This record gives sequence, structure tokens and C-alpha cells, in this order.
Amino acid sequence: MFNKNVIDEINTKVSEILQNSPAKDIEKNIRVLLSGAFTRLDLVTRDEFDVQQEVLQRTREKLIILETKVAELENKLGHVMQKTSKSESHPIHEEHVKTSH
Repeated sequence: MFNKNVIDEINTKVSEILQNSPAKDIEKNIRVLLSGAFTRLDLVTRDEFDVQQEVLQRTREKLIILETKVAELENKLGHVMQKTSKSESHPIHEEHVKTSH
């Protein structure tokens, strides 16, 4: 195994070489270039994405509840309409109404 001092020395020398080489400038230029490209892409942060995901989940849950309520109301309305149509299909004769007064 390498001695910790040897690894630290290698790390220091590599850092010095990179600091004094064109690689440092290239890295800096690439960072600036990528940063500009990402800015133009209208990307969102992870935090913004997570917040919107939570909002969407709550909206889906509310939608499911509302769909259930609408189905229940439609079912009730269907029963009322069936009762109404049955009572209209058996009209009371006018003669019977007149004689009962």
C-alpha cells in the first residue's frame, strides 16, 4: 500500500501541473460554455421539480375524489330520472281526477 504522504505528494504535484497547464483554462472555458448552454435550456432545479411533483400528486388525489363524487351524483340522478319516467308512464286519468274533487 502507498504511504499517505506519497499519495498527498502525488495529488499536490498533479494539482500544480494542472494549475500551470492549459488544461485549467480549458476546464474553466468548458464550465462557462456549459453554464451558458444550461441557462438557455430553461431547466428547473431538482427542488422546483420535486415541489411540482408533490403538487401534481395532490391534484391527482383531488381528481380521484371528485371523479368518485361525480359518479355518485350521476348514479343518484339516474335513479331519480328512472323514478320520474316510471311515474310519467302511468298518467292519472283526467276523469278520475275530476270525479275525486
